[in-house]
Amino acid sequence: MVKPKHFEILKLGVEFWNKWREDNPGIQPELRGVNLEDANLGGVNLRYANLWGAYLGNVNLERANLFNANLQDANLRGANLMYANLEGASLVKTNLVEANLWSANLRGANLFGAYLPGARLARVELKDSDFRQALLNETIFADVDLSNAINLDLCFHVGPSVIDFRTLQKSGPLPRKFLRGVGLPEVYIDYLPSLFDTSPFQFHTCFISYYHEDQEFAERLHADLLDKGVRVWLYTHDMPIGGRMRKVIDVEIRDRDKVILVLSEKTVQSNWVEYEVDKTLDEEVRRKADILMPVRLDDSVFECEDNWATRLTSRSIGDFTKWKEHDEYLKSFEFLMKWLKSEQKPEKEE
Repeated sequence: MVKPKHFEILKLGVEFWNKWREDNPGIQPELRGVNLEDANLGGVNLRYANLWGAYLGNVNLERANLFNANLQDANLRGANLMYANLEGASLVKTNLVEANLWSANLRGANLFGAYLPGARLARVELKDSDFRQALLNETIFADVDLSNAINLDLCFHVGPSVIDFRTLQKSGPLPRKFLRGVGLPEVYIDYLPSLFDTSPFQFHTCFISYYHEDQEFAERLHADLLDKGVRVWLYTHDMPIGGRMRKVIDVEIRDRDKVILVLSEKTVQSNWVEYEVDKTLDEEVRRKADILMPVRLDDSVFECEDNWATRLTSRSIGDFTKWKEHDEYLKSFEFLMKWLKSEQKPEKEE
C-alpha cells in the first residue's frame, strides 16, 4: 500500500519533495502502486523508493535519481528517463516499451524479464546490468558498451533490434546468440572480431580436419575460434549444399593459412582424414612453410605403428586430452591461440 503522506508530499511538486527528502535522509519512500501517468518529475529524488507496480506511463523522469529504487512490475511505457540514475535499481519485469533511456545510468540494474521493445538505450551505462530473460524487439543500442552487461545470451528476441557501429566497436566480442537475436547475419557475425581488431596481431585463417565421431570437440573449437576473431572453415557449417567434397576441400586447404588436425583413435583409421593430411603436406611443400597444426584427444597417434599418422609424431602436437574439463580445455585453447597469431606488418605509405 502506498503511504498517503508520501504520495501527498510528492504531489506538492519536485522542489518541495526533494527538500523533504533532504531533511529526512533516512526515509525510504513507499509509493507502491502509485499512478503518476504523464507527471513531470524531472530531477526528482526517488533514491530507494518502492515503486513496485507503479503506473508511470509517459512520465518525465529526466535526470531523476532512482538509485536502488524498486520498480518491479512498474509500467514505464514511453517514459523519459534521459540522464536518470537507475544504478542498482530493480527493473524486474518492468515495462520499458519505447522508453527513452538516453545517457541513463543502469549500472548494476536488474533487468530480469524487463520489457524493452522500442526502448532507446543510447549512451547508457550498463556495467553489471543483468539482461536475463529481458524481452527485446526493435530495441535501440546506440553508442553503448555492452562488454560488461550480464546474461545478454539469455535475452528473449521477439524480433530484430538495432545495434550501431559504435556499440559493436566499444563492446568487443559479444555472445553469438545475442547477435543472432538482434538480427545480424551469420557471415557478418563471423567477421566482426577481425573488423574491430586494432592490435598489431591478427590470426591465421584455419581449416579444421576431423573425424565425424569427434564432431562435438570440433564444433566447440570452431565456435571458440570464431569468438576470438579467427576465420575458420568447418565442414558442418561451411560445406555448400551440392558442393563437390574433394574439390571444395582442396580449395579450402589451399586458401587457408593453417590446417588444425584433430587426432583421435578414429582419426588415425580414417582414409578421408588421411586424404586431407596428404593435401596439407603437399601444400606445405608448395609454400615451403609449416601449415599443419595437429592436436590430439588421446594417445592413439603415438601408439599406431604402420599408419600414415606415424609421420606426425615428429611434430609438436597440441594436447586436448582433457578437453571435457573446462579449465584444462581453456589452457590448451589459449596455447593454440598463441600459435595462431599472425603479426601484421604496417602497410608502406605510397
